[in-house]
Amino acid sequence: MTASPAGRTAAPARRERINPLTSLAAACSTAVITTAAASWVLSAAVVSACLALSLAAGTARRMVPAAAAVLVPLGLSLLVLHGLFFPEGRTVLAEWGPARITAEGLDFAGQRILQLAAVVLVLLLFSFSANVPDLVAALSARGVQGRFAFVLASTLTLLPAIAERARRIRQAQESRGLVISRSLVSRAAAFRLQAVPLVLSLIEDAGTRAAALEARGLTSRGPRTVYREVPDSTAQRAGRAVLAVMALAAVVLRVVQAGASG
Repeated sequence: MTASPAGRTAAPARRERINPLTSLAAACSTAVITTAAASWVLSAAVVSACLALSLAAGTARRMVPAAAAVLVPLGLSLLVLHGLFFPEGRTVLAEWGPARITAEGLDFAGQRILQLAAVVLVLLLFSFSANVPDLVAALSARGVQGRFAFVLASTLTLLPAIAERARRIRQAQESRGLVISRSLVSRAAAFRLQAVPLVLSLIEDAGTRAAALEARGLTSRGPRTVYREVPDSTAQRAGRAVLAVMALAAVVLRVVQAGASG
């Protein structure tokens, strides 16, 4: 029994009805609200939702390694900074000279790591699921052109390659005799040996992509004709406005709360 053509195209048609600007607004507003709220419950909910959506979209195998490449070094730095040198810590769990592991420091570091994970995952979820040509066409149709569209398109086309590039670099290093043991020193040294060529290769790749996009006139000014039509609706435009207002309200509320507590 074979599926009908209508059945095979039903799911893509449903996805295409979501304007990429709506997805971008949802991702940015979620990141802003999560950062302003500073609530581990909300951060955990956002992380869970992002993982579930990536699994449903089939991008988890690429998104999770990319998120780990960003979150592991940043998370370790936050853990060391706040876990060992938290000035408001009172419950000392261990102490080595000026360094103190406190329960308050670990709790603060854990909340910041979870908050960072929520922001990184929601932005990566958008970058791995966004249709770059549709996004650039939607931005151009609304008069957004020049450097912003250029940088956004370059970034979105580069992000999905990070995880695969990091895997290849690690395989190349291991083929040259790199051995990663369980010690923290060995892992830190191995991370440095893999991070440096990864960053350099990404910079080189970004330059190549930037030259290609610039050659196609993405940074040129003046009127332009958009041949790619991206569907939009009044409901989605209203939804984007609501998301922007919610993000702004979250920031204002956070500033007011900080001023009242200070």
